[in-house]
Amino acid sequence: MSGFRSHAGQHSDRMPIKRSLDEKKRLLVQLKEQQAAMKPWVADTVKSSLAKRIADLEAELKGARA
Repeated sequence: MSGFRSHAGQHSDRMPIKRSLDEKKRLLVQLKEQQAAMKPWVADTVKSSLAKRIADLEAELKGARA
């Protein structure tokens, strides 16, 4: 019974999602909005994880422009 197994090419293959430059810019804006909307009681690990993701995305976008 293979009803729940992934097939080649599915998102569940743990492959990175390929995004265009515009999609990455939109994602960066969304992440910054999420970061600004965070409540003070949000766990530090969540805050640092989001900050790292933003920094990685900014570095990636900076590399794409160069």
